[in-house]
Amino acid sequence: MFRPLWLVIGLTSLALGIAGIVLPLVPTTPFVLLAAYCFARSSPRLHDWLITHRAFGPLIRNWEQHRAIAPRAKLLAVTSMVAVFGMSFLVGAPERVIMIQAVILPLTALAIITRPSGPKTP
Repeated sequence: MFRPLWLVIGLTSLALGIAGIVLPLVPTTPFVLLAAYCFARSSPRLHDWLITHRAFGPLIRNWEQHRAIAPRAKLLAVTSMVAVFGMSFLVGAPERVIMIQAVILPLTALAIITRPSGPKTP
């Protein structure tokens, strides 16, 4: 009954994740992980395609198997958060936007940094 809804949410999330590859303020990884979650509930074919994808597959498998985020992904995520915060100052964002970012970005960075990095590769 909910399969079409999961499919729509998954496709939307995947589209946002792909947009995040080229748009600096849109995150990629959370949307791709959400897409994988939704596809697992709606379309085994799309889920299999996503987890075997050359770019997205390793991130998803690392999360599904170990609840881990690779060190490189952590570095890119935190670096982009710092860059967005800095750009907000440079472009003269409203004070309330700066204050919201000052609260949310460090908490998000902390959540990302404290995730395991996954299994050691030989």
